[in-house]
Amino acid sequence: MDDLNDRPLKRRRSNEDFPQSPKNHSPYPDASPSYNLPSRPVPEPYREDDSSLEGPSRERTGSRSRSPQSASQTPQVRGQSPSPYSLEKPGQQRLRYKAKLKLSGHKKAISCVKFSPDGRWIASASADATIKIWDARTGKIQHTLEGHMAGISTIAWAPDSRILASGSDDKYIRLWDAVAGKDLSVPFEGHHNYVFSLAISPKGNMIVSGSYDEAVFLWDVRTARVMKSLPAHSDPVGGVDFVRDGTMVVSCSSDGLIRVWDTSTGQCLRTLVHEDNAPVTSVRFSPNGKYILAWTLDSSIRLWDYITGKGKCVKTYQGHTNSRYSLSGAFGTYGKAPYQSAFIASGSECGAVFLWDVSSKDIMQKLDGHDGAVMAVDTHPTEPCLVSAGLDKTIRLWTMDGSGGEGEENGATGAGSTPVVAPEA
Repeated sequence: MDDLNDRPLKRRRSNEDFPQSPKNHSPYPDASPSYNLPSRPVPEPYREDDSSLEGPSRERTGSRSRSPQSASQTPQVRGQSPSPYSLEKPGQQRLRYKAKLKLSGHKKAISCVKFSPDGRWIASASADATIKIWDARTGKIQHTLEGHMAGISTIAWAPDSRILASGSDDKYIRLWDAVAGKDLSVPFEGHHNYVFSLAISPKGNMIVSGSYDEAVFLWDVRTARVMKSLPAHSDPVGGVDFVRDGTMVVSCSSDGLIRVWDTSTGQCLRTLVHEDNAPVTSVRFSPNGKYILAWTLDSSIRLWDYITGKGKCVKTYQGHTNSRYSLSGAFGTYGKAPYQSAFIASGSECGAVFLWDVSSKDIMQKLDGHDGAVMAVDTHPTEPCLVSAGLDKTIRLWTMDGSGGEGEENGATGAGSTPVVAPEA
């Protein structure tokens, strides 16, 4: 788990076998609801026009020639938000995030870091097989969650900001009471290989997980049983996510495909593939549900309009380095309502955090501070705040500089923002 240099995805794997766990019940009372989505004609695979990309295309050896298939076109998402996640906006501003806290406590590389939906907590997962819960304001460790028998690749918060789900190289998914610091159940059992990514539905009643076994599972949280096994990909699944109303999930894989699924029927609604066919390691829906953001191992992040037409890559963000690890990031907003605009935050293998304007694709800020690849970045749900973590075993909290001055370059420590090292657990 500690040797991360030879894997294209998050972590080195082990082949240990673990004892089977009995079925169990979880803390959620409601079973998964049913969704009815209209069926549409089968779309053809989309190939992005070269003119829509900035910079030269990147060649990859041994690229795959699989033909993506899908059974229907994704319907329009109801109740979508207007700006800031539209692709046009007035003006251009500069972001001024500054280093605030440096959190230490993990003994190995950190794979994932997430704000709770209420913004009160930060959860971090590590190759040291632990999860740590931090106070987002003070940086103090509240709990260290132990129970997995191998490194943890992924975590996800439930909507109540109390329940946390985790996926591990021990092939299991666990649920935790993050506030009380307790393991809620014996592991969810079903994957045959390392659990690499997961997400909890907006209602908290379903979990979607992706694994090195190439499968995507939909779980009923109440019964802790697999509802559907999706024949998703022909290579390890790097990322999964729920759309904002829970009716669809998206998955991606090293096979270069991005697929959108109906959570009620398990039907594939859309398959997206870029002409370069680079391995896709992470995906997430935009907050308004209109777009999918995908990280690929050609140092690109692509924004897909998966709803209209045959699906189209509308923006490509470059400037960071990403050719070896499964990096992840998030959407954020800047400016004052009602004139807010959106940005994208992501880590880089060069040790920096990059912030792009969604519309212009310009790099708005580069935050230096980590030693080694930045594996995960997340944005605070309500405040101008970022959190990042990576191979250097540290977490860094960044806040917007309200003074209006430029300060020190690239988000380095400035006056009044000296990093504070939280005590180790």
